[in-house]
Amino acid sequence: MADLGFRGLDNDILDPVVVTGYIATRTHKLTRCEKEANRVLAVGRAPLEHGFAHLKNWRILTKLRTDPARATHLLRALLVLTNLEINR
Repeated sequence: MADLGFRGLDNDILDPVVVTGYIATRTHKLTRCEKEANRVLAVGRAPLEHGFAHLKNWRILTKLRTDPARATHLLRALLVLTNLEINR
């Protein structure tokens, strides 16, 4: 999933798919279905953006010097702790 400013494809040669929303212009107004598609995309993307915003606020990624596999486990644990704190 990508935001409306994204242009391009991912690096997967076998399945090059990127889900983006619809953009309205002066000459092209969005239909009701296109607006609903944008809304569904935004709902799915919001938790991810909130999680990365928390990680950026903590500045935990600026000094991370480890291999990507360990970083992935660390980020998952931090997001779980963040969600527990938010829901508390």
